[in-house]
Amino acid sequence: MDVTDETFEQEVVERSHEAPVVVDFWAGWCGPCLMLGPLLERETASRGGRVVLAKVDVDANMGLARRFRISGIPSVKVFWRGGIVHEFVGVQPPAALARLYDALVRLPEETAAEAAG
Repeated sequence: MDVTDETFEQEVVERSHEAPVVVDFWAGWCGPCLMLGPLLERETASRGGRVVLAKVDVDANMGLARRFRISGIPSVKVFWRGGIVHEFVGVQPPAALARLYDALVRLPEETAAEAAG
């Protein structure tokens, strides 16, 4: 889903209380961004809705780029329970992304276990 300055709070921050949200900060002119995007989409799709992918075009949403101090793209920030729990800059190998997504799928389970105590 594409996210804007106006929709970020609801689509990312609020939604991150239900499922981990991977935010891809990218631009259409950025070659590495065009390589990373499909990898993130594939990993998200393979997790059956347990992880959400949000895409922020930094050229169209400069307020978000400033807010999160995006200095290089692609830049990825993972939100869980309203805050950033992981981040990286640049294209990552597919195996590293798969490991990250596997860990993200476990976050809600681990949180529920902690709450049950």
